[in-house]
Amino acid sequence: MKKILLTCFAALLLLFAGVTSAQADQYLRVGMEAAYAPFNWTQDDDSNGAVPIEGSDQYANGYDVQIAKKIADSLGKELLVVKTSWTGLIPALTSGKIDMIAAGMSPTDERKQEIAFSDAYYTSYPVIVVSADGDYADATSLADFKGAKLTAQQGVYLYDLIDQIPGATKETAMGDFNQMRQAVDSGIIDGYISERPDATSAEKANKKLKMIAFEDGKGFTTSESDTAIAVGLRKDDTETLAKVNAVLATISADDRLKLMDEMIDAQPLEEEDDTSANSNFFTQMWTILTNNWQQFLKGTGMTLLISIIGTVVGTIIGLLIGVYRTAPRAANKALAILQKLFGWFLNIYIEIFRGTPMIVQAMVIYYGTAQAFGISIDRTLAAIFIVSINTGAYMSEIVRGGIFAVDKGQFEAATALGFTHGQTMRKVVIPQVVRNILPATGNEFVINIKDTSVLNVISVVELYFSGNTVATQTYQYFQTFFVIAAIYFVLTFTVTRILRYVERRFDQDNYTQGVH
Repeated sequence: MKKILLTCFAALLLLFAGVTSAQADQYLRVGMEAAYAPFNWTQDDDSNGAVPIEGSDQYANGYDVQIAKKIADSLGKELLVVKTSWTGLIPALTSGKIDMIAAGMSPTDERKQEIAFSDAYYTSYPVIVVSADGDYADATSLADFKGAKLTAQQGVYLYDLIDQIPGATKETAMGDFNQMRQAVDSGIIDGYISERPDATSAEKANKKLKMIAFEDGKGFTTSESDTAIAVGLRKDDTETLAKVNAVLATISADDRLKLMDEMIDAQPLEEEDDTSANSNFFTQMWTILTNNWQQFLKGTGMTLLISIIGTVVGTIIGLLIGVYRTAPRAANKALAILQKLFGWFLNIYIEIFRGTPMIVQAMVIYYGTAQAFGISIDRTLAAIFIVSINTGAYMSEIVRGGIFAVDKGQFEAATALGFTHGQTMRKVVIPQVVRNILPATGNEFVINIKDTSVLNVISVVELYFSGNTVATQTYQYFQTFFVIAAIYFVLTFTVTRILRYVERRFDQDNYTQGVH
């Protein structure tokens, strides 16, 4: 059985790797958040020159996308956007998952240590986005923000600019601009540092937000490397870098400004109707669900696929490890040493995967294997693999406890009857272990349903990823995430009820067998 499973996994790995290699020649794979309008955003159709997003039926558009299209045309390739979280962009590039980054990224000195940058294709300036009816809506200089609670995106130079505001409270950096817009809208923070195009876009899309720009001498002090925006490439990709710079050189300053204005006008706006102002919270939720049910359904399907397969495979791994660790010591000295070494290996595996977060494991396995060994794994297959081995580490300990819960007298009785260790486990112990660990297995299943949300760092289009995309399109963040929470609750509640029913059937069958 183990050989069959390994053979199937190897075949899938080769299949997905082959597909990836075939696509690499046809497409220019460009990484971006697709959630940072007007530089990049997600939309439902290919209007205004939008291009497909990998692994999705949606499209990406924006200033970055249009620049990337010009580069792809010059290279004779089709543009394919790989929607990636901000923190995953550089690992995706260095590991070969994408060919370049076009995501409003500045060529800072820290980033230049990891990747190479093209010439600048846009220059922007920092501003502050605040609530339109808040205490800082009439601010004209940095000094006016004394006492304000401010933040910026994690990992960008904008966050350090808060130190230039005397008396401002520097809040924890946030993952993306959607979180910051929601935080301003809900009053958690007073404002966030952004760049003029994003702030203009946010102001236009949401009337509750306002951009505060500064006259010379009253705003931030920045360097050219901070305000410039460039294409990111691998350091060894000098040939492509030269071609990218050649393309950028053909785009004049006027053309760049014109293109940015076009993208600001083309960005999706918050949907409004005659009743939106008077609609209550639950009506807005229902509207979001009915208008975007297909995205939620696909995300839910992927979440269930990963969590079900991951839990089943992880349970099998746990059972195999549990049986192995209770096996008697081999009589042959050489085999006994190998048995002990393999036992140490299993202990290391269990401790590592129980002692590190799944989000870190996902980054290391998906990007690390490609960067260190040149193995390119399909992200869905990688997600299933990650959840499976993570679950296996936890289930091995659960199974071990289940085996120890079986009375020792049953082991002795089986031995007296001439059963081998394998026969004892298969016919006597494992059936009892399965019943004993069923509640813990169900709990692990519920955890996996929720933990799939961290897989958005490797661009898996699960429920949270799909919901976050809807939030960026509707600009109704709280309502959208409430819908996501409700779907997660329905999934976990249903799974819990099903597993309790299975437990009762197990108990009834055991009772019936005992009576007869």
